[in-house]
Amino acid sequence: MKKKAWMVLLGSLMLMMAAPVFAQEGGAQAAGLGKEALGMLAAGFSMAFASAICGLAQGKAISAACDGVARNPGIADKLQLFLILGLAFIESLALYTLVIIFVKM
Repeated sequence: MKKKAWMVLLGSLMLMMAAPVFAQEGGAQAAGLGKEALGMLAAGFSMAFASAICGLAQGKAISAACDGVARNPGIADKLQLFLILGLAFIESLALYTLVIIFVKM
């Protein structure tokens, strides 16, 4: 429940920051921000967000793998394969975000 409340708070904060930019016609240009600047700002935020989430997911995966090996040392070889595969999938999400940023720019 606490995690859900933080996500709602973060989402509403992001919406409050973006709302004044699109409040009126020419609002971004009047503030000195063009479409390119807003695009770069959005790209930076999205890459930072994707990297942070991927970092948290990798930490959780490694923690779970260490816990599993500590409970059952005989499964370490089999667990290593799934851990490497899972970490590769998690890292690919950050790389997909980077590719999307370069395609949109």
